[in-house]
Amino acid sequence: MLASSLTIGFIGAGNMASALIEGLLATGLGADRLFASDPSPDKRAALQARGLRVSADNDAVLRASDVLILAVKPQVLAGVVGALHPVLASKPVLLISVAAGVTTQRLADWTPPGQAIVRCMPNTPALVQAGATALYANASTSAAQRGIATAILQAVGLTCWLEDEAQMDAVTALSGSGPAYFFLMLEALEAAAVQLGLPAPLARQLATQTAFGAAKLALGSDVDAAELRRRVTSPGGTTEAALKQFDADHFRHIVARAVAKAAARSAELANA
Repeated sequence: MLASSLTIGFIGAGNMASALIEGLLATGLGADRLFASDPSPDKRAALQARGLRVSADNDAVLRASDVLILAVKPQVLAGVVGALHPVLASKPVLLISVAAGVTTQRLADWTPPGQAIVRCMPNTPALVQAGATALYANASTSAAQRGIATAILQAVGLTCWLEDEAQMDAVTALSGSGPAYFFLMLEALEAAAVQLGLPAPLARQLATQTAFGAAKLALGSDVDAAELRRRVTSPGGTTEAALKQFDADHFRHIVARAVAKAAARSAELANA
């Protein structure tokens, strides 16, 4: 639970910031406890209409905040954080970054010594409060600050903590990029059903509901995905026929190679 006196600032008001803001408001946090900056007048106006304080001045947001969420593109983050350095030097604040590929060490290089930093990898289902977020904190982050970060990210879904930041590349490849893998599967299922004669709207409805139901079943089950798959697969039945074809086409190998490629690219971006 977040203290009602806590002020959370956002640098950047794009999709992820907007998702976090909506999630926090849904938890009952007052809009007056949220303060956001963005260069876009339209984005500022939209947030102001929701009751938030807004500004075009990043320093103003930092000065008013107890927690500062960095929600800008990774390629501009160094400049944004570097410009905040003078205020950070005199203002204790927890920094939470949702910028993909930017390590806590890099953030520490751009900030004063001893800066508390939490790095997060949320994913796009956070837009509907169904996200999955991995977090990693540097040594300067206290247990209380970790709790604050957890409460903020839990507003948009599941959270888990990493003890080794190197695991963030695997997380990026799994849950960060993962929604696109499932969207691709939906595309393929819909197309296959249309080829078999179903109208496209019906194919989409059935494929999407099937994906939702399978995920919900897995989330609520006390057995793993392999066991759930076995329970659906009757010997000699239609599901077994489809799964045998997946195996013949090396489906698991395709997935493993794709996720490994994503993890490798994540590491390249972090080192760039």
